[in-house]
Amino acid sequence: MADNEEAVGHGQLSVVRSDADGITVLALRGEVDYQSVGVLTGAMPPADAEAGERVVLDLSGVTFMDSSGVNALIAAHQATRAAQGWLRLVGARGAVQRTVQLVGLDSLVDCHATLQDALRP
Repeated sequence: MADNEEAVGHGQLSVVRSDADGITVLALRGEVDYQSVGVLTGAMPPADAEAGERVVLDLSGVTFMDSSGVNALIAAHQATRAAQGWLRLVGARGAVQRTVQLVGLDSLVDCHATLQDALRP
């Protein structure tokens, strides 16, 4: 693991946190549900109005997400916007992508196919 990465996890969800040019990247692996959502919310950087927090969530390793995960993503989006920052999602596929689309999260949060696209200004 690189010096700028930190891993946390519990049960069926792990999060690897890294930094790319001042943007926090959280790579999620596993399932985001009511039992594991605390790992995701705990890994999110605190909203700082002066810093304008920019966060990319890499969902390419997420195999399942329920309404707890959706609610956590909406809360993260609202917190980053309130702090003059942004939240972007990358790599959602399969059932997770379908969930994101069904609830309209993709119309609220910018979604990208690749990490490189998500990191662009």
